[in-house]
Amino acid sequence: MARRNDAHGRLDDAARAGWLYYVAGRTQDEIAAAMSISRQSAQRLVSLAVAERLIKVRLDHPIAACLEKAERLKEKFDLRYIEVVPSDPAGVSSTVGIAEAGAAEIERWLKNADPIVLAIGTGRTLKAAVDQLPPMECPQHRIVSLTGNIGPDGSAAYYNVIFSMADAIKARHFPMPLPVLCSSAEERELLHDQSMVRSTLALGSAANVTFVGVGELGENAPLCVDGFLGVDEMKALMASGAVGEICGWMYDAHGHILEHSVNERVASVPIPSRETCTVIGMAQGARKNASILAALRGGLLNGLITDEVTGEYLLTH
Repeated sequence: MARRNDAHGRLDDAARAGWLYYVAGRTQDEIAAAMSISRQSAQRLVSLAVAERLIKVRLDHPIAACLEKAERLKEKFDLRYIEVVPSDPAGVSSTVGIAEAGAAEIERWLKNADPIVLAIGTGRTLKAAVDQLPPMECPQHRIVSLTGNIGPDGSAAYYNVIFSMADAIKARHFPMPLPVLCSSAEERELLHDQSMVRSTLALGSAANVTFVGVGELGENAPLCVDGFLGVDEMKALMASGAVGEICGWMYDAHGHILEHSVNERVASVPIPSRETCTVIGMAQGARKNASILAALRGGLLNGLITDEVTGEYLLTH
């Protein structure tokens, strides 16, 4: 076959080789023959398809140990929804596994024929999940962002995912045209009084399902790394008892939203009522253990996607 030297053509070939290997079940020898290339080239193309994340794998088999932990977590924290995925003992990623499970659960909600309002937070885990969504046509649904999409320097916040999600699923979307944190409580009140912001706030509070990340605190926490909070502000928050944040809302070890000047500046939609909305947190890893546990204790979440190791911590504390 005619070979193309451009990067786009090589990705096309990688996608074709990946499809033949993972979907059609062809061997590398058969792929080489079908594409008129050497076996080594076929092997490299399949590897490239994986490296470029052209191949997305979902495990369609319940693992007994994960199911058992999920059932115990559901009972302990009175959860509506729980998914526990296998842990990778050598893994360093904080999103692998839960991003795929999150994408599957988002997709399940979006397959509803009846219109729903799906609210979504921000962060690395949610972005990784949204990147896993297949193209869908969902004009009946509305997607609303709980958090502002403007960074501290006025640029678009990188981990605000509503635009990429709306592009993938072709649904009406309602971004929050505000900073994540306002400069003062007075500025927040002024911005929240704008008519288009009021309508977004109302839509977020009426969500049927919400997907959020659970943030840890500390100098290396995303809010500091991304420039939303200074190190001194973060230290003061932790000294006042803050252990985690959801959509910028700081809470203590009991899962109670703090009465603190930083929370007075948060422009995010309040976390939707757990009485009327399924609020699913997506998080794993030792750095987030205390944040996840507190959110569950306080009932800030009634759904969780996590891994086995984190699940064991939550069951024993």
